[in-house]
Formats: sequence, C-alpha cells, structure tokens
Amino acid sequence: MVAGVLVVGDVINDILVQAPGPISAGEDNPAAIRSRPGGSAANQAAWLGWMGAEVTFAGRAGAGDVEFHRAELARFGVRAHLAADEAVPTGSIVVLVGADGERTFLTDRGANLRLAASDAPAALLDDMALLHLTGYTLFEPGPREVALGLIARARSRGIPFTVDPASAAFLADLAPGEFLQWTDGAAACFANRDEATVLASAAEVPGEETAAAFLARHYDAVVIKLGADGALLTTAGTGARRFPAHPAAVRDTTGAGDAFCAGFLATWLSGEGGPGQPVAPDGQVRQSLLAAMDAGGRAAAIAVSGLGGRPESTEPGH
Repeated sequence: MVAGVLVVGDVINDILVQAPGPISAGEDNPAAIRSRPGGSAANQAAWLGWMGAEVTFAGRAGAGDVEFHRAELARFGVRAHLAADEAVPTGSIVVLVGADGERTFLTDRGANLRLAASDAPAALLDDMALLHLTGYTLFEPGPREVALGLIARARSRGIPFTVDPASAAFLADLAPGEFLQWTDGAAACFANRDEATVLASAAEVPGEETAAAFLARHYDAVVIKLGADGALLTTAGTGARRFPAHPAAVRDTTGAGDAFCAGFLATWLSGEGGPGQPVAPDGQVRQSLLAAMDAGGRAAAIAVSGLGGRPESTEPGH
C-alpha cells in the first residue's frame, strides 16, 4: 500500500467524440460518441487508486450526479470528498478525438469554479504523505484561494506537495511568473511540452532541456511529458535525462498525462527518499525517482491504448 495522497481539483463529465477521419466544417460527420467520468485531478486520483495508493479526492460536482462521481471514484478505491452544488451542474468537456488519437477540448468547468474551502478542509491532510494539485485549481480566484490555503497548511505540517500545470492555454492567460510564484517549492512539477514552454517563456528560455533546468530553480524535480517522444526528468544540480515512451497501440491520448503523473507518484512514494528528496547524499538522482519515471511511462502506455481518461478495468494491469 502506497502512503496517503490528497488530490484536489476538477471532476468533469467527459463527452468523447471519436471521429474516424478529418472533420468537414458545416457538414454531417460520422463519429462514435460516448460519455465518461473525467477531470484531470479526478482522473489522477483514479489512476493512483488503481495502482494501490491510499488516496482521497476533494472537489465539487453538481448535485444531480454527485453520487455517480463518488461511486465512479470508489470503484478504484478512492475516498471521494465531493461537495454537491445545488445551483451549478458538474463541469463538462467535449473531447474531440482525431483519427491519430490526438484530442481537442471544449471546456465548461461548471461547479469546479465554485470550489470552496469547506469542500477541501485542512483536516483532509491528516495522515497524508503528499498533497497533489492540478493547475486548474489555480486559474480562477475562488479555487485558487482554496489551493493556496492547502499548500500553506501542507507546508506548515511538513507535507510535500506536487503540481501538474494542466493547461498551456490557461497558463498563458496568467501574468508571467505568477504560476511559478504560487507553486514554488513543490516536490515535483509535471508539465507537458507546451506547458513547460509557457512557464519558461517569462525568462525567454528556449528548448526542453533548458526550460526544465529553469523550472528546476522552483521545483525539486521537473518532469516534462513529451507524448510519443517519452519524457524528460531534471532535478536541481543534475542534468536532464530522457526516457523513451513505452510501446503502445494508440487509441485515445485522453488522460495519458494523468496516468503518467499517477504512475510516477505511486512509485515515488513507495521508494527510498520520496518527494522532497530526489537526490541521494552522493549527488546522484535516486533510483526510486528513475523507477518512478519508468512507471509513469508504463501507465501512460496503458492509458493511450484505451478510451477515456481513466483505467478501463478496476484490476491493475488490465
């Protein structure tokens, strides 16, 4: 059993639209349309639970389907602390999945924008080894206040926190350096290529490795997810390491980054050192961190071979 993790953030109703070919504007287009539970933070919690982590999720959903989302998270062993919003429905995302597996999001965050301090009380940090947040909790004033409050409380208790920036488009709407200021000192930051570019743009840092080195001034470990090109790891004082992607038949890339993040965290928490100690006394990156990168890649390969942002089976490895 992996040490306890508190995940806070969005829970979403995903509407997956899988088109077999290019979309013709203004015309009928054949597609397979399915509904799935989603949300970056909720997906990460589900993958963590699937991997054996002791995980609690805190968020806000519309009253009409809050029980559905509690049950869906419970399927993976997640304790869901979900507030029921009587005025606003659960957030929804239309996920357009192209023939190559790449996806485009049309997002209505709904009740997630009304996340309140009472929805994620500090008591949820009791007995937790880690607080994990996605960037969505920081993009709007209301949820941001909740997230920053939890980070402050985690710091006061000596609990490390990690962050997934989540959206290059929303990061670009922030003032330069704001996100780095809010999340400075995180044990790990999990960014994709576009998110890393935006975060490093204030310093006019070109290239993935130099961007990662810049971000390592703010985070103990920096992971840049590169899709089919694998992933890159940098820690303060060590050079960048690249990890190839695990082979997979790509069906849908939705949730691949969430699975990578969860696979990484589950393995890192169970290994020597753990969050906050990425480098061993001899100055070398800990083996547990390298194992975490491999586990993240394996989880991402499983994710892209299925449809939707969560494991297709409640049994790990299936």
